[in-house]
Amino acid sequence: MNLTPIIGLEIHVQLRTKSKMFCTCDNTGENKPANTTVCPICMGHPGTLPVMNRQAVEWSVMSALAINCQIPKLSKFDRKSYFYPDLPKAYQISQFDQPIGVKGYLIVNSKEGNRRVDITRLHLEEDAAKNLHSADGKNTLVDYNRSGTPLMEIVTEPDLRNAAEAKTFMQELRLIMRYLGVSNADMEKGHLRCDANISLTDQDPNNIVIDKLKPKTEIKNINSFKAVEKAIDYEIKRQTQLWRDGSPPDQLSTRGWNETKSITENQRIKEEASDYRYFPEPDLPPLNFNPEVKNTIDVKTIKASLIELPQARRQRFINEYEVASDNAKVMTDDKALADFFEQSMSELRAWLVALGEEEGTEDEIWQKGKAKLSKLTGNWLLNKLLAILHKENKTIAKAEVTPENFAEFITMIHQNKVNSTIAQKILELMILTGKDPSVIIEEEDLTGGTDEGELDSIIDKIITENPKQVEQYKAGKETVIQYFIGQTMRATKGQADPQTLKDTLINKLK
Repeated sequence: MNLTPIIGLEIHVQLRTKSKMFCTCDNTGENKPANTTVCPICMGHPGTLPVMNRQAVEWSVMSALAINCQIPKLSKFDRKSYFYPDLPKAYQISQFDQPIGVKGYLIVNSKEGNRRVDITRLHLEEDAAKNLHSADGKNTLVDYNRSGTPLMEIVTEPDLRNAAEAKTFMQELRLIMRYLGVSNADMEKGHLRCDANISLTDQDPNNIVIDKLKPKTEIKNINSFKAVEKAIDYEIKRQTQLWRDGSPPDQLSTRGWNETKSITENQRIKEEASDYRYFPEPDLPPLNFNPEVKNTIDVKTIKASLIELPQARRQRFINEYEVASDNAKVMTDDKALADFFEQSMSELRAWLVALGEEEGTEDEIWQKGKAKLSKLTGNWLLNKLLAILHKENKTIAKAEVTPENFAEFITMIHQNKVNSTIAQKILELMILTGKDPSVIIEEEDLTGGTDEGELDSIIDKIITENPKQVEQYKAGKETVIQYFIGQTMRATKGQADPQTLKDTLINKLK
């Protein structure tokens, strides 16, 4: 039996506005004592009235545009009624039939190539409080600091076909939210949460009719990218076994992911929309996006303010700077890193043109030299700078090294003013001190290297002083060359170029 997984995601994204969705309470209460950033509105006291957070709406529109959604001219809020301890009003202000964004999509990379994942809707709502359960399971405490936090819900079509694609989609969405600056999007902290809807079908994979699918199972309590992949993989295997046993799922259900046991566990029969008794929120006016109406949310201005998004930037790095696709992905997966690279390249362009060694226009000079400089910059940035920062427990955003100083450092290597060994020392000191590379060279007496005549004399002296090792090398023990390299590097205080040194030694020891 050939079964195809059909997967859709419901994703919640907390917005990092200064105040909550419908009141002026501080929205940065994540690490504050429980129930200290609350008020009668977010606690659901009778007689209180919500006031909409305009910033949250504008950020939701921006996010919807970033995932290629259409923005309707009118949107509204609704009451979603259900009873739970973390919902003091016994209803949540959400959106039902007129969301902020509809008919969007994202392209994700998969083993089969690029897959388009359609997005049904993006709507805005308020978050619930946080339940804290005791270890013995006998007591539950409720922290209302989170209650009323602006929350976007993004719902995809059932276009994903495996757990890896779902994980990639989540990672790409997180990246977009971080680029926009609307959310920290940390899954581990609950800023980004995911529910996965899964069903299997024995239909032709190329001609699946969604309406004929078996009832789906919703997986909750997924709080990391690793868990997204593991939970979906487990559920696919579980449902596959049910099909093989002749009893595929016959009703909508909700299961929770148990991280400790690495299994999904039954929670309840999944609710239908009718169970929530949606009706329009009477205390909030509709959201009007019609540009002809005064004091509305200006969608056109928001769209014009959109920055370059990760996928577009990734492709531009490949096209414009000839960066390898893998390196382009690593760079653009961290906006601060991508910014650092691009600012460094801008400095290098100015330096290359000012150098005056090439004839032609500024663009012609840059086109001739950018590929080599880009490769050199990428190698030192990804392989050296990040490694040192990781060792020092620092991030590129908080590093002492500036793009200007890093570009100066790259020019020294490009012009062969320093060898790789000296360059490594300079870079380490740049990270520790934040000083210019030229200042470090002067203060530490790190000259550009040892000249050829001086190097020859040093090598000749070392060969003369070590006849036993010379005999071993000539007898075929080629690893002895490392001994001579070490002795010479020590004599030159590490200023000899390792490759030049090795080549010279091989010639002299023949």
